[in-house]
Amino acid sequence: MIEIPLMMQLPVALSLDKGSSHDIIQMIAHAGPMVKFVLLVLLLFSVFSWAIIFVKLRMLRKARRETEEFLDVFWETRELKKIHRISQELKYSPVAGLFGTGYEEFNRIRRIQSASDFQGDPDAGRDGASFRSQRAILDNIERSLRKATIDQINRLERATSFLATVGNTAPFIGLFGTVWGIMQAFRGIGLKGSASLAVVAPGISEALIATAAGLAAAIPAVIAFNSFTHKIAALRGDMDIFTSDLLSMIGRTFFKQRVADRTGGRR
Repeated sequence: MIEIPLMMQLPVALSLDKGSSHDIIQMIAHAGPMVKFVLLVLLLFSVFSWAIIFVKLRMLRKARRETEEFLDVFWETRELKKIHRISQELKYSPVAGLFGTGYEEFNRIRRIQSASDFQGDPDAGRDGASFRSQRAILDNIERSLRKATIDQINRLERATSFLATVGNTAPFIGLFGTVWGIMQAFRGIGLKGSASLAVVAPGISEALIATAAGLAAAIPAVIAFNSFTHKIAALRGDMDIFTSDLLSMIGRTFFKQRVADRTGGRR
């Protein structure tokens, strides 16, 4: 048995790799118009999917990092104005955006209430009316935070539905191209009147490229969609927990201020 030296095997292997890639290009070039159209659609799907994947990876990474940074500031600092100033610098954090919405709503209600007290609201001194007013304020802030949560989730999920669409439809689009190519291959066999392997194999191999392209476009899209969904769900959990904590903090701040105002007014 004649052994081929290793240095002679390497060029042969490289030439085989070049030949295989050249064969794929040749198969695409000799494919039918419908298969080429399917491959073009799948190529566009793949390009848009990878663009969304890179953008979302960057955005969610920044959102997680800025959220952790904001939560550290939130629990270390009890000054709402300072927290609000820092939250405005963290553009990618959904929790920081949630705090900005709650803080602005709280200040808006305080201004309205201050104007009402200044004008001499007859119900201002009644404990029952004061309690109802405080409960209404917290309800308004909670509704604002709930709406802000939905807006933040929609911002994070923007364009991820396209990944789900690609993951669900790309294999079927590729399969359609394969079925169409096989139909054309069998039609050619019928016209030539020959069913040898040399006649059947080229047409079927060209048709199967569409299925491979569909899977190549769908697999990364599905993996990215599942990963992004998990990360967005974790951020949503942080927002839900933060909403409860923020309402508790605002409630304590508001009640302390009301008690201080009433105590000062009686002296």
